[in-house]
Amino acid sequence: MSRIPTPATIEAAPTASRPLLEGVKKQLGVVPNMFRLISNSPASLESYLGLSGALNKGALPAQTRERIALAIAEINGCSYCLSAHTYLGKNLAKLDDAEITANRNGASNNPKSDAAVRFAVKVVREHGHVTEDDINAVKSAGYDDAQVIEIVLHVAINTWTNYINEVAKTDIDFPVVTARQAA
Repeated sequence: MSRIPTPATIEAAPTASRPLLEGVKKQLGVVPNMFRLISNSPASLESYLGLSGALNKGALPAQTRERIALAIAEINGCSYCLSAHTYLGKNLAKLDDAEITANRNGASNNPKSDAAVRFAVKVVREHGHVTEDDINAVKSAGYDDAQVIEIVLHVAINTWTNYINEVAKTDIDFPVVTARQAA
């Protein structure tokens, strides 16, 4: 059970969050628990949706974004996000089980995506203190400066959702995938 109350419905959420949750419902067909949980703070929900929406218009393909999300959720030990991104990875990004396993292990079976995932993992593990060689490796794989910045921002936004879901112990409303031990 969540340690922070999750509004059961859109109508139970704070007034300022309701139109935002309606937008989530229109886009996804449902309002996952995480969004209803975050709706306790309308400013946080607005910020998260705005940043997510902007990043989704970025240069990284959906498959790469999901690969990064899976790697970060595993590192941070967030079963909610791991469950959500395993579902999204399979059903929206069309990642197969072998790829999802590789992503959870901090890699990818696709050579270009492997560089992005490994860089994202390095950013997390080194708290942003990556080396020139780390940057050169991701750029050598074909990522430009804008994409490197987007990878870092995906690390940040996924870390935030990992943390909020772990702090709250958000009830998982996706097929459950259990994270191994947080690094």
